[in-house]
Amino acid sequence: MLKHIPNAMTCGNLLCGCIGIVMTLRGHLDTAAWLIFVAAILDFGDGFVARLVKVSGPFGKELDSLADVVTFGVLPAMIVFQLCWFQGLEAISYGAFLIAVLSALRLAKFNIDTRQSDQFIGVPTPANTLLIAAFPLMERYQPQFDALWKNDTVLGMLIAFSFMLVAEIPLFALKFKSFGWAENRIKYSFLLASVLLLLFLQFAAIPIIILLYILVSLFSKERKSESVKE
Repeated sequence: MLKHIPNAMTCGNLLCGCIGIVMTLRGHLDTAAWLIFVAAILDFGDGFVARLVKVSGPFGKELDSLADVVTFGVLPAMIVFQLCWFQGLEAISYGAFLIAVLSALRLAKFNIDTRQSDQFIGVPTPANTLLIAAFPLMERYQPQFDALWKNDTVLGMLIAFSFMLVAEIPLFALKFKSFGWAENRIKYSFLLASVLLLLFLQFAAIPIIILLYILVSLFSKERKSESVKE
């Protein structure tokens, strides 16, 4: 019985994506965004539970990728499409579907790229999707930030940013082989900064956290390269 829990969680992720697409089509973008957060928890948890109950195999890996294509590929593309459409930006709205295409490419690449066992190459699809989900939640709960993002530049950047999914950029993964400070100081510092940003800025903190994640990864990678040369 326990061995089926990880796959059930993955199916829950997929179900959230399917319902989220329906909510998006009905104009309930904030509900779709909340479903993305639930799906992200399930997506993180299925792997953790699989290791806990000592269940692993190609079936679970493939099922996870198929679910992620819907929840972290098609659903965010639909949200950006609707955000553009509601703002009268029909010219760029169809470009939102690049998000779905690039997410699928990212997930297919991840499955066969042996370099991504301890780190990511390119922005993970859940991170890109959480970035997108922040905007309808800001619109719903923090309207004071509307003027900062309701324009063609920012919405176009959401589409352009998705090319980071397939970029050859090494990013650290939040995986812990041990819990000591010395070997995890970058991860602990990032998590602490993220919590503080969320406390002060709420949903508006999410785009900053994603940008911080990329910058910290690039900086730590650069420092690592310098130490190797020395």
